[in-house]
Amino acid sequence: MQFVSWNVNGLRACMRKGFARFVERASPDVLALQEIKVSEKDSAVLSPEFERLGYSAFWNPAHKSGYSGTAVFSKRKPVRVSYGIGDASIDAEGRVVALEFPKFVFINAYFPHTQRELARLDFKLAFNKKFQAWCAQRAGTKPLIITGDFNVAHTPDDLANPKHNERNAGFTPQERAWFDAFLASGFTDTFRMFTRGNGHYTWWTYRFGARSRNIGWRIDYFLVSKKFRQKVRKSEIVSDIGGSDHCPILLEMRV
Repeated sequence: MQFVSWNVNGLRACMRKGFARFVERASPDVLALQEIKVSEKDSAVLSPEFERLGYSAFWNPAHKSGYSGTAVFSKRKPVRVSYGIGDASIDAEGRVVALEFPKFVFINAYFPHTQRELARLDFKLAFNKKFQAWCAQRAGTKPLIITGDFNVAHTPDDLANPKHNERNAGFTPQERAWFDAFLASGFTDTFRMFTRGNGHYTWWTYRFGARSRNIGWRIDYFLVSKKFRQKVRKSEIVSDIGGSDHCPILLEMRV
């Protein structure tokens, strides 16, 4: 079974830049998108485009138009779908969609950005804590596959200039310590099962020719419950795909 995750930084804009060609070619069983920036009304208009490709659509737009939002598209019918984590202040931003299947739960999450001068660090850490507790409740029944834009580079190998970015948004000690704790609670970073070292990124600023120079950050992940890691066959970054300041990531599993 193949999964693809992508922060599209505005779905409508990405769809004008070859999005459908990529989805048709990759043809994942499950496609997770973050930062869709569409309204509930827009999602109703866009759903037929995904139905044409063989997907059922599960949208979680933010209440604020043109901001945040997540969506999951699946060729397999889920047993159950849930939206948000049960906290109104967080769920208004449309950050989580979960699809339960017979053998696992698939969770798509768009973590808050800490922002300049760490203006939203407290909100981010509160989200992290509540998200972890919410995941723990579900991990007791079935293995989890968690994907999305975590808005944090976990280790110095996950960004091009770690020393320059110490204590900056997305690389603060607090965010990285939470990621350590989250993995220790029972999850595996699947990309690092296959690939070590620096130079492997999923996001590049639009400025300074960063993408062509590969000055980026790895902030998009596929994590799986440790008891599920033996089923992972492949975990890759699809860095040659444009259309967003992020690129897609891919996970293949025997499930």
